[in-house]
Amino acid sequence: MAKPIGTHALNLVRGALIGTAEVVPGISGGTVALITGIYETLITSAGHVVSGLRLTVSDLPRGRGMARAGAEFRQADWAAVAAVLIGMVAAALTAAKLLAPLVESERQFAYAVFFGLVLASVYVPYSSTLQRWRAGDYLLALVVAAVAFVLIGLPPSEIEPNPLIVAAAAAVAVSALVLPGMSGSLILLTLGLYTSTMDALNDRDLGYIGTFVLGALIGGALFVKLLQWLLDRHHHLAMVVMTGLLAGSLRALWPWQEEDRSFTAPTEVPFTVLLMAVGFALVVGVLLLERATRARRGDAQDGHGGQEGHGGRGGGDHPGGGGAPQGGRHARPASGSAPRM
Repeated sequence: MAKPIGTHALNLVRGALIGTAEVVPGISGGTVALITGIYETLITSAGHVVSGLRLTVSDLPRGRGMARAGAEFRQADWAAVAAVLIGMVAAALTAAKLLAPLVESERQFAYAVFFGLVLASVYVPYSSTLQRWRAGDYLLALVVAAVAFVLIGLPPSEIEPNPLIVAAAAAVAVSALVLPGMSGSLILLTLGLYTSTMDALNDRDLGYIGTFVLGALIGGALFVKLLQWLLDRHHHLAMVVMTGLLAGSLRALWPWQEEDRSFTAPTEVPFTVLLMAVGFALVVGVLLLERATRARRGDAQDGHGGQEGHGGRGGGDHPGGGGAPQGGRHARPASGSAPRM
């Protein structure tokens, strides 16, 4: 069944929010994707596309055709992915001119809003698993948060780039890009390749750019498949790790820090804390809106199922007609399954 126009429009907005976040150093587009409920759909779809491309390369030369590759491609939610990409690119181009200068000029206040946003979003992976958190889960999340905190707090460095280093850094940066709480630009800053990468883009250094893109494609393909496998087979563990990553990533958005990531004495505390609360409230509002939307969708599915149950052919042709509805808000999704948008 084709998705309603409203769903496509919502995915455009989700993409716009993700693209806007990617422009701001320290903010991860993966965080926004997780908040807006599209993260698992994108990762799962990307995993199927990677598998389809791999099967295309392996099957076509052997004369096996496109059957297996086509099956993988069909499992991707192309409508959602296309809408998100369109919104993301359009918003990133706009935000680069409008939002980035504002963040630079009002760094403390902008980071305060983003700090509150990410702080509230820690609840999303924490509550996205059907399993009860055990003591070991809390300990693992704490360790992941501590490691992320330390790594993000490392001061920027500068190194002389060579093709191997550039490709490896690109693979790491793009992997961080799809993880909630991690920023690809911060990874490049820490590795000492942010300036050289920006210079290569501005100077149209095709050799550097090609090496970077190759590393990004390899790293992204491998990491997306790993994430897809974790979400499918170890969903609870993946959510525990993401909770820790989001908590640790708050280090990058602490309002009172210098560009070398050293802490400074707090100033203008009341207004800064107020902006943190605004960011926190924005995420809470998005989560409540998402919950209300899913509840209405579930009610509509329940009502549609009830009408079918009282159709002209009667209940005898519908075994189990008195059972619980298969969809709707009462259905419990299987662990690891991507949410349907």
